[in-house]
Amino acid sequence: MPAAKAANFADTMDKYGQAVCGTYQRDAANKLVEAARQNIQASGHPFLITTEAVTAADAKHGCCKVCGKLLDSNLVLMSAIVCDECMGEGTRKLAEETPNKQFDFAFEALAWHFAGLPRDRLVATSRQFPGHMRADVQVALEKLFSTSAIRFFGIDERQRYETLMIAALTRDDDYAPGIGPAQYHDVDVGDSAPVKCLHNGLWLCQAEGLRYAVLLSTHREHGYEAGTRIEIAVPAGAPGADVVQRCFSELEEAVNAARCYRGKILSFDKDPDYRGRSKGVMVHKLAAVQREDVILPEATLRLLDRNVLKFVGSRAQLRRLGQSTRKGILLYGPPGTGKTHTIRYLASNLPDHTTLIITAAQIALLASYMNLARLLQPTMVVIEDVDLIARDRNDMGPCEESMLNELLNEMDGLKEDADILFVLTTNRPEQLEGALAGRPGRIDQAIEVPLPDDVGRRKLVQLYGKALPLGDSVVAEAAQRTNGVSAAFIKELMRRIAQASIVRDGGSTVGSEDISEALDDMLFAGGKLNVKLLGGAQEKLAG
Repeated sequence: MPAAKAANFADTMDKYGQAVCGTYQRDAANKLVEAARQNIQASGHPFLITTEAVTAADAKHGCCKVCGKLLDSNLVLMSAIVCDECMGEGTRKLAEETPNKQFDFAFEALAWHFAGLPRDRLVATSRQFPGHMRADVQVALEKLFSTSAIRFFGIDERQRYETLMIAALTRDDDYAPGIGPAQYHDVDVGDSAPVKCLHNGLWLCQAEGLRYAVLLSTHREHGYEAGTRIEIAVPAGAPGADVVQRCFSELEEAVNAARCYRGKILSFDKDPDYRGRSKGVMVHKLAAVQREDVILPEATLRLLDRNVLKFVGSRAQLRRLGQSTRKGILLYGPPGTGKTHTIRYLASNLPDHTTLIITAAQIALLASYMNLARLLQPTMVVIEDVDLIARDRNDMGPCEESMLNELLNEMDGLKEDADILFVLTTNRPEQLEGALAGRPGRIDQAIEVPLPDDVGRRKLVQLYGKALPLGDSVVAEAAQRTNGVSAAFIKELMRRIAQASIVRDGGSTVGSEDISEALDDMLFAGGKLNVKLLGGAQEKLAG
C-alpha cells in the first residue's frame, strides 16, 4: 500500500481490531493472501488474514459494519468489515480523539496505547540511577522523550513505600494505579533556576511505527538512599529490543555527561538518620577567591601553583608520557590559618573541575562521593580534618580503622589516568597514620599553611578592613600587635575595630584606641579559653 493508505489501515486496526485490506479479483486476492500469510508467519505478528466473497444473497457478510453499505458483490474482500469511506472517517476521528482521550487508570491508558496487546506480550526493562543524579536524569528524559511522546501522565501512587513498576500499572483491580496530576519538586543545581524534577511519570511514545511506554519512578529500599528508576515496556520481539537498547544508551550517555553539577562545589545533604545515608546533593554558592585574596608566604603560593594549578594544566602531556594524572595534597597548619580559604582559591581557579567537600562526619559516604568523583571528572576531592579519621591506628577502635581502610582503598583504587585530585586538611599532621602520610602515591606533597608573618598580617588587616578608613600607622600598629595570631583572629579583630569605630563616630575614623579595645576583649578579658577559641597567641597573655 502507499504510505498514507498503510497508515490509515494501521489506525483502523488500532481502533476496531480489524480492517479491510482492499477489494480484489478472486485470483489476485488468493495470491495476495498467501504472500501476506508467509510474511506474517516470518515476522511473528499475531495477525489473522482471511478472504470473504460478497454476494447479494449473503449481504450481511458483504456490508460495511459501520455504515451498512453493500460492497461490490463481484469482488473478494479480505476481512471485509469496513468500507474505504468509513475507514478514512474512522482514521480522522481517531486522530482527533488521541490528544483528548481521557483515562481514569493507568491500565486503561496502556491498553489503549498498545491497542489491546495482551500483557504477556509486553517486555519491560529497567535501569536505576542514584537519587542524587535525579536532576540529570530529568533533563535527559525531557530531551529523549518529549518529541516522541504521544501522551504523558502523572501516576497516583497509593503505596508510597513500594517501587512503582509497569507491571503494577497494568492492574485493573481495586488497587489499580490511577491517573493523576504530574508532581514535581525543585532541585537546586546552583543555577539561576532550579530543575523541576518529576516524582513519577508515564510517557506513551512511538518511534518508527513501534509503540512503547516509559515509566519514571522512585526506587525504594529501606535504609538506603532512594534511587531514580527508568523502565521501558515494548512489544516482545527484535524491533522492541532494539528500541529499548537505543533509548537506554542515549539516556545513560546523557546522564553520564552530568551537565547539571559539573564544574560546581558540591557535598551531600546532611541526613538526620544515624546511618548517615544521603538524601541529595547540595551546591555551595561561594564567591570566587582570586590570588591577591590569598595571604600566604610566597614560597607556599609557589608550591600550590606547581603542585595543583600547573599540575592540572600539564595532565594531557603527563598522560602522553605515561605518567599518572592523579595526585594527593596535604594542607596542614594551626587552626584558622586559611586552609579552607586556600581550598576555595583552588576551586575558583581549576578550570572545569568539580569540587566535592567531605567532612569527617560524612566519611561513611566516601564510596558515594568517589562514585560521583569518577562520574564528574576532572574533580577535586576535599577531605577536611582528615586526622579525625586517619590518625595513628594504635589510637583507633575497630569502626574508625574500618573508615581509614576505606579511605586508603579508595585512594589506591583509582586508575593512574584518573583526573582526580585529593586535597586533605589537618591541624595535627603529627597524628596522621603513616600508611596515609608516609607513602607516595597517596599524599604526594605536604604544604604548610603557616601563621602569617609581618607582611602577611599587614595584608590581612588591609583585606579585612578594606572598607574602613585605615591609615598607614593604624595598619602598622595592628600588624605589630598581632604577632603570632591566625588569619581568622585578624578577621575577627577587624570586625571589632569596625564596631568600636561605629559606636564612637559612626565609622568615620579608626584610631589606636579601637585596636586596644578590640585586643583587650579578645586577648585578656575573655581569658585563656577565649584566646584559644579565636586563634590568638598564648604568649600575648604573658606580655
